[in-house]
Amino acid sequence: MITYYDDRSVRVTSEAIRVADRAYPLMELAEIWHQRGTRSWRVLANRGALGIGLIGPVVAALIGIALAIRFHSSITVTLAIIGASCLVGFAVGPVADLLLEFLDRSYTRGSHRLEIWVRWHGEPVRLLQTTDALRFGQIYRALQRAVEQRQRMPRPR
Repeated sequence: MITYYDDRSVRVTSEAIRVADRAYPLMELAEIWHQRGTRSWRVLANRGALGIGLIGPVVAALIGIALAIRFHSSITVTLAIIGASCLVGFAVGPVADLLLEFLDRSYTRGSHRLEIWVRWHGEPVRLLQTTDALRFGQIYRALQRAVEQRQRMPRPR
């Protein structure tokens, strides 16, 4: 028996797919398909917040520089405000790496609900529902490989 995918709740082998406590032998699956559900607006809002977090310090620095120039104060005060504004702008550097990592993970996980369906004993059965696009892809491809290998094997007589 070959294991194609295995995590806490899903296991795909050359014999069956097990989801939670339920096992479906590959020989009994007539059809496999997937569906993409609705978009999660919460995920999109999180991405927007990350974008604002990246741009915020730069905008604050530019506003500080503009205010320093607009105030007609001494050169020392103007340079101090510009210097502080630049430091705020440079603060985005170390934070940007962290925020970009979160943004990258957001795109890896995806923003849609994804489902794997099979026809088992003539009835459609939803095997899996997830918003994690990476995990969905791994499971779906493992199931495809398992079914392809199963079809290539000679049938016992």
